[in-house]
Amino acid sequence: MEHADILWALAGIFGFYMAWNIGANDVANAMGTSVGSGALTLRRAVLVAAVLEFAGAFLAGSSVSDTVRKGIVDSKMFENDPTAFVCGMLAALLAAGAWLQIASYFGWPVSTTHSIVGAIIGFGVLYGGVEAVHWSKVWQIVSSWIISPLLSASISYLTFKLLLKNIFYQKNPLAATKKLAPIIVFIVFTILTLTMAFKGLKNLHLDLPLGDALLIAMGVGLISAIVTGFLVRRIEVKDQSGIPSNHKIQYQEQSLQKARKHLRRLQDVSDAGTQEEIATLLKGAEDLGSRLVKERGPTDNPALNQVEKIFIYLQILSACFVAFAHGSNDVANAIGPLSAVLQTIEDGKVALKSTVAPEVLALGGLGIVIGLATWGWRVMETVGRRITELTPSRGFTAEFAAATTIVLATKLGIPISTTHTLVGAVVGVGLARGMGALNLNTVRDIAISWVITVPAGALFAMIFYKILMAFFG
Repeated sequence: MEHADILWALAGIFGFYMAWNIGANDVANAMGTSVGSGALTLRRAVLVAAVLEFAGAFLAGSSVSDTVRKGIVDSKMFENDPTAFVCGMLAALLAAGAWLQIASYFGWPVSTTHSIVGAIIGFGVLYGGVEAVHWSKVWQIVSSWIISPLLSASISYLTFKLLLKNIFYQKNPLAATKKLAPIIVFIVFTILTLTMAFKGLKNLHLDLPLGDALLIAMGVGLISAIVTGFLVRRIEVKDQSGIPSNHKIQYQEQSLQKARKHLRRLQDVSDAGTQEEIATLLKGAEDLGSRLVKERGPTDNPALNQVEKIFIYLQILSACFVAFAHGSNDVANAIGPLSAVLQTIEDGKVALKSTVAPEVLALGGLGIVIGLATWGWRVMETVGRRITELTPSRGFTAEFAAATTIVLATKLGIPISTTHTLVGAVVGVGLARGMGALNLNTVRDIAISWVITVPAGALFAMIFYKILMAFFG
């Protein structure tokens, strides 16, 4: 192939650029909630994610990559024009990387998979026309904009409501946590082990039947629950029955606020005598609200601090699982097109399947780590702090809901986005505390960025494809 050396060099540069931006944007899925809740400092989150993302990419990354990701366009149309294919895939890498960099700059958590898919649609339409795109596949991706966040938000909402009812609203939250901790750990380790089996290790071809995978996962969960039971028994539980729970007071304040709102509406439509009685009730409600604020005070209940410390370990653990699984899967968004380009240049014909060399896996893993270390904090800030206020228990709930959604969707064949899943889970936790706990402006900006991702990737790819073909076509 003409200009093989230049194309080879561009492939390495563009592939690394794409991996860098995956690290800058997507790794926040795993570590954003941990940083936002204070479970991990930014420095520690970067170090932990760096090790696990690289390990996932290098040890469990795919050894064989589809030429065109997700079957979005018909790769056979390029069989007699390998130069156009190479320029198209290079344009896709550069376009997806450019859009991810823009999104990361503004702190928008977007899907790297959708970015590369949009880019492939762009050069596919330019080369083969609208009919060259498999639009049914595109529709599946568009549906994941709705399915992913709704499913994970529902799971996180219900999970956090259960935690509030059974732990934080109890007279002695720490005693309640000690009773429930083994059960929680059993469920969590079972789900996370299934996540690893279905998401993190599938590239190693360790595919087990669902029944066998579930038995192994439950075994891991049971052992973990037994160990947890022994550990939590050593935690000293003091009598906290006389100390009001901040979470409970917060719930009371929200309920009281709703009651005052309904009383004011009733007052507006009542006669003079009734209005006076309602005014008395409103005055009593205002006084009660002031007393609750004083009771809540500036510091947390010591028992709740101990409860949150227990959830810190669960949150960090779940984040580690998600980071490894992410590294093993989403590195393919960078190395898939890169490997296809390298093999096509070497063979002189379009490679429908391409073997991924270890050094290419290492390049992708290194790019993800550097991207995380340099710009990862921007999206972490959005996920961890700008959507809703997070604590370890809330961050754990979001990570657990995201992992559960991944397991369910993987086995049911539902198309999902890891990014959309995690953001939806964080929103669900916020909703469980009331609509006022959410920053709706941030949620709106994120939703808009999701819708823009595919067309932005396509537009950039069209521009870069034209430029590359002008030089090499």
